[in-house]
Amino acid sequence: MDSVKIDVNPGETYKVKDLISKADVDAFGIITRGLLFTADESATVGEDGVEFISKEEALSVIRHSASHLMAQAVKNLFPGTKLGIGPAIENGFYYDMLIPEGLTEADLPRIEEEMVRLSKESLPVERQVMTKEDAKKLFQSLNEPFKVELIEEIEGDYVTVYRQGEFVDLCRGPHVNNTGLIKHFKLLSISGAYWRGDENREQLTRIYGTCFWTSDELEEFLHNLEEAERRDHRKLGKQLDLFSINEDIGPGLILWHPNGAVIRKEIEDFWRQSHIDNGYQLVYTPHVARTKLWEISGHLSFYKENMFPSMELENQSYLVKPMNCPFHVQIYKTKTRSYKELPIRFAELGTVYRFERSGVLHGLLRVRGFTQDDAHIFCAREQVEEEVEKVLDMALGIYRLFGFEDLRIELSVRDPKNKDKYVGDDDVWELAESALSGALKARDLDFTVAEGEAKFYGPAIDIKVKDALGRYWQGPTIQVDFNLPRRFNMKYTGQDGLEHEPVMIHRALLGSLERFFALLIEQYSGWFPLWVAPEQVRILPITEDQMQYAQSVAEGLKEFRVKLDTDTGSKLGYRIRRGQTEKVPYMLVVGSKEVESGVVSVRHGVKGDLGQMSLDEFKNMIKEEIENKVHL
Repeated sequence: MDSVKIDVNPGETYKVKDLISKADVDAFGIITRGLLFTADESATVGEDGVEFISKEEALSVIRHSASHLMAQAVKNLFPGTKLGIGPAIENGFYYDMLIPEGLTEADLPRIEEEMVRLSKESLPVERQVMTKEDAKKLFQSLNEPFKVELIEEIEGDYVTVYRQGEFVDLCRGPHVNNTGLIKHFKLLSISGAYWRGDENREQLTRIYGTCFWTSDELEEFLHNLEEAERRDHRKLGKQLDLFSINEDIGPGLILWHPNGAVIRKEIEDFWRQSHIDNGYQLVYTPHVARTKLWEISGHLSFYKENMFPSMELENQSYLVKPMNCPFHVQIYKTKTRSYKELPIRFAELGTVYRFERSGVLHGLLRVRGFTQDDAHIFCAREQVEEEVEKVLDMALGIYRLFGFEDLRIELSVRDPKNKDKYVGDDDVWELAESALSGALKARDLDFTVAEGEAKFYGPAIDIKVKDALGRYWQGPTIQVDFNLPRRFNMKYTGQDGLEHEPVMIHRALLGSLERFFALLIEQYSGWFPLWVAPEQVRILPITEDQMQYAQSVAEGLKEFRVKLDTDTGSKLGYRIRRGQTEKVPYMLVVGSKEVESGVVSVRHGVKGDLGQMSLDEFKNMIKEEIENKVHL
């Protein structure tokens, strides 16, 4: 929260709600003496005064405090445990510890029970400022070598230590003022973690957990966690035979299976046609280029750590591409350009490669090789805002088509205090940022400004997409770039007959096909819209007697993706359940009554039994569903 000054007397005790009222702020509580006090409590004010804190900020404090409570419980249950670090993280906390006898997830309920006991004791929490030397002696006496190592690296002469009962920990804080405030928590999992992230150091046990202020909030989170597990694109990807990752090929490199390839092709075809309809020209570019190209673009200076190592061929150095933009620049430069041609829009589904660290790879969401739905627009300065508006319309339209209605828009700009991270002069950055904000305002779109989130070559509009579980993911991005045209000496002949420098707009709508595909899987729980579903209709003859009629039905539906289930030896109920598991949108059951009446019994994967229809009725229904791109 923004700081608010009020007159308080150190050493005096106040009702927190009175302090909040006096300050006239919407606060959850206060921080004083390195401790959190909620609005329902009283607090003795320290020399550091009072800092008001929001509920979101307070949640981070309680989670951090819960990590310490967990560490205390572990030390009580497993003597000899050595403490590492225990931060709050998004949606929870963890603590890294060296536990001599080891730990399994079967031990988590026992640790939780001990945490409950310590919480019920409402142990007062105390913050103590110590000299580094005194702190080192303290933690040496407690046989905590990792804490001693941390103290030695802390700048300054003093550190802070927190005590709760017999438990002592090095920490900057803040913490709750007593353990009784930590009530609604759950330990989730364990994993291994190298000390300081160094694989040459000790491997510690990392215990993950979460904590909330109320039981309802905790239950909702755990429910969402279960739902996330049910929707997990990695699990469904295997179940539906969509994609795989093979260790012999390498982490973060995707194999698209036939079912996944069908969905991908439908999305790609839609993407290509949409771009052609919006005035884009399709291009294709190679996967590698000489290192010199990346020197000119600036990637080698500003992006090298994310690029794969170079290859030496015929005394020349090559790099696989992390981006497509320099290639599109070179296509532009193959001939003299006139103002009459502008804007020029090049679009490509181009596969790029980025060296993501193995620890952050995550299914299709974070990979090393992925296909960007990339495009670059080359235009005059006076055309920039209009072109950005058109891209915004296109991006929002595509995401809403797929059922993503809740979008968060950020204007990513430079960090004004660290301009060395970026290329280009102040004037071009100001022009680019102004053009992007102008386009957002012209479309009356709400947005926030994210300082320091710009790309090294220009500011961007970044659109975050909310999924079915309330999580936000990076989706479309639109970047205005005055710098690459300058670095590559790009020109066009203006109406005045003179040479001018074009502006380059970088944009990706889906972001990457891989990440977008993962979002679709989880958004729909595998129940893809009919127009992209790898198998649209499955025909189930009840017995072999109906097979001939079922074959004629299949022939009548050959314009769709149809499978004839020939497993008439299995019970119909089992076959229907199998179709449900495999997320088949429509199943047509054919028995003797259907043969006699010349109809099919229609079952929808989500809506259930739709009754009997003629084949023409069914065809017309699904044709309309496909043409309108209806999502389930």
